[in-house]
Amino acid sequence: MTAPYQQIVTDLRQAFPQPVSDRVHDAYFVFSFLRALDQVDSMKSVQPLLGKPIPLDYDGARASRIDENPKSLEQVTARLVEYLSGMLIWGHPRTQVNVVPSPTIPSIIGGLLPSIYNPNLVSEESCQRVGLAEIEVSAATAELVGYDPQTSAGVFTFGGTGTTLYGAKVGLEKACPGAMQHGIHEPVHLVCSERAHYAGRTVAGWLGLGFDSVVEVAADRDNEMRTCLLETQCRELLQQGHKIAAIIATMGTTDAFGVDDLEEICAVRDRLVTEFSLDYIPHIHADAVIGWAWSVFNDYDFSGNPLGFRGRTLRALARTRRRIQHLKLADSIGIDFHKTGFTPYVSSLFLARDKTELTRLARRPEAMPYLFKSGVYHPGQYTLETSRAGSGPMAALANLSLFGKNGLRSLLGHLVAMAEALREQLEAHSATHVLNSGNFGPVTLFRVYPDGVDTFSFPEREQTDPACRDKVREYNAYNRRIFEAVQAEALQGRGVAISLTDCYRETDYGEPVAALKSYIMSPFSEEQFVQYVLDSIWKARAEISATTAN
Repeated sequence: MTAPYQQIVTDLRQAFPQPVSDRVHDAYFVFSFLRALDQVDSMKSVQPLLGKPIPLDYDGARASRIDENPKSLEQVTARLVEYLSGMLIWGHPRTQVNVVPSPTIPSIIGGLLPSIYNPNLVSEESCQRVGLAEIEVSAATAELVGYDPQTSAGVFTFGGTGTTLYGAKVGLEKACPGAMQHGIHEPVHLVCSERAHYAGRTVAGWLGLGFDSVVEVAADRDNEMRTCLLETQCRELLQQGHKIAAIIATMGTTDAFGVDDLEEICAVRDRLVTEFSLDYIPHIHADAVIGWAWSVFNDYDFSGNPLGFRGRTLRALARTRRRIQHLKLADSIGIDFHKTGFTPYVSSLFLARDKTELTRLARRPEAMPYLFKSGVYHPGQYTLETSRAGSGPMAALANLSLFGKNGLRSLLGHLVAMAEALREQLEAHSATHVLNSGNFGPVTLFRVYPDGVDTFSFPEREQTDPACRDKVREYNAYNRRIFEAVQAEALQGRGVAISLTDCYRETDYGEPVAALKSYIMSPFSEEQFVQYVLDSIWKARAEISATTAN
């Protein structure tokens, strides 16, 4: 007689991929995916989201408990599909919310295959050839940004914050040798732009340096670190006997696509090393999680323009290239393929110019007695994570193979062309003002004003004149109302979903400036969708004016 548990195990085996080829079960496996995809497809409409937005019941979620008995694969799949209801479709041209791309089909497959066979990048023993994918992507990307593929190395990690964590930790070990073993017993800092991603502060907190150890350097109107102030502030730290673990250069800010002057940042660092006769060299980490992709234009023929970009687009691409081409000067680089590389989450690469610097993070072999018994590739000796999925490098490899340089150039050029078309329209209207006109990526930040505001002069006044404080607050609230109206229309399948930042930057007198944000990341975007943004804004302005009048 079969025991109850044996029958349960027999039934559950049907929910696993079969270890030996079984044509019938393999077909069932594939059909299960197809059925799930079909259910998801039925949730699509003209709206830029799956299904309909529904209130999220957090109290109900907290009341969830595990059932006593198993459910069928079909029941579970149907339930999982329901959790996508209300999700924005990032690849929809009406979605211009943030730097979140639509993954390509090959990159989805690249992420799916490791999910089936579960390679672990801790060691060659547990990942085999998937580990080669990590090395191949690291080498190809190193060559792209200007590193020597033979002397550099990379590891995939848990996100953009993870890449900054690796860079800061390497820098900490350089500034304070033995910190990994003995801890930190002297004042040490991270230095970054005031427009840098908050990941720098997160890293400082998690490393035990503390938020207060982060020194933020003021940025200029183009959202670039002011390198003259960088030199002054770093000199003051060194004069006080403090150490600088890392300078984080932001190569494409999240809000405005500001790109720091990495060449001058490196020059400042080198001057200070000489001036203070430092026995270490402060690490420079390039946070290029967004901007790295523009490296494909490092060897593009801008004079001949073989891809035929329009003049305004060509100028924007060349303007970005002038800074991105210096990525090779950084000691390490953070790269997110799940941003401007069009892969699924998570696919983040930490790339070190000198692979020997990774040994600063190595643990003692005796601490890991059950690992690294065969093979030669053992990144788990120095990675923060022990378990690392193979989906990141496989997805990245898929897209690097799919696109080639010209494919990625064309995609980025198209996105920038659409952003430039939007800017051109916004700049032509008396009620709108583009805030990041000096930045040339696919993101546009802008403010909308009521009738009667002189947008030729007032944006400068509200930035510099403290007497405008109340007006800044008033127009911040006005732009929030515009955002709410545009968002509501987008969720009804009309207009375009954009986003809002509560603080694009502060005024000279410390008041936050709110801004509407269009981040064009869909390869399906065309100029008609640019017009939808404008139509939604004008409609929202009219509604607010009518409400105010009543």
